[in-house]
Amino acid sequence: MSAGEPLVRIGELSRRLGVSVDRLRAWERRYELLQPVRTSGGFRLYSHTDELRVRAMQDHLAGGLSAAQAARAVLAADASVSSGDRAGVAHLGRDLDVALTEFDTVRAHALLDRLLAELGAMGTVRDVILPLLHDLGERWSRSELDVGQEHFASRLLEGRLLALLRGSDRSVGPMALLACPPGELHTLGLVAFGIALRSRGWRITYLGADTPIASIRHAADEVSPALVVLSAAMPMHVPRIEVELRDLAVTVRLALAGMGTSPRLADRIQGELLDADPVTAAESIARRGPSPAH
Repeated sequence: MSAGEPLVRIGELSRRLGVSVDRLRAWERRYELLQPVRTSGGFRLYSHTDELRVRAMQDHLAGGLSAAQAARAVLAADASVSSGDRAGVAHLGRDLDVALTEFDTVRAHALLDRLLAELGAMGTVRDVILPLLHDLGERWSRSELDVGQEHFASRLLEGRLLALLRGSDRSVGPMALLACPPGELHTLGLVAFGIALRSRGWRITYLGADTPIASIRHAADEVSPALVVLSAAMPMHVPRIEVELRDLAVTVRLALAGMGTSPRLADRIQGELLDADPVTAAESIARRGPSPAH
């Protein structure tokens, strides 16, 4: 914990994470997952590092580990990073970049395996994959990568992210329905959002790229989601279905995400706009919780 880092009571930590106070206390008592400081009055106060440990615990539980196994994995990774392994993680990220641009499938998967073991799903997505995707996109726009390299990297990373999204799910939380509009093929940001929201206790129904609005409506009727998120990277896809989206927003809580959307468009369809990065957007949704039913 760094000097001057803000500390919070366990009730505030519970609110931020969507984990009950009783469960947080159990994890602290059984596994020493939380390491609070005590005030002179005997109150326990929790740091941002405690919050990160709990988020990593949620990731591992969502991946199918038992509570004891998840806690051991979190504490082992925490010890590794605390002992100066951040530089090693950065090195793995650079190696992954090279493997992807050199079409080295075996090495890319091996590096992702190591990153997932050390950082967990959310840490790998937030600290490695999302920055790498941004960098790849920038280099492609400057013609430093060709289309084949960009497609290879995107498809490989998409496959790994989808595996994380569709892994063992023990959550009983609210449901989010995720899709891209007709014609939209860029899914990576949406999948990353789904992983982040899932780690906060939500259940995910993922429809993927190029989904007709009628199919989104049918799925919504079947699963009764607390939230429908439509993601578009390209600006031409959403405006042409504006009327359909306005009708959909009457019956479901609808949010738009991605560079192909805008505040004005979200206002016109009477939906929400998720204008932050996927992890931050998921954290914001999880803090607010599901809205009342329409």
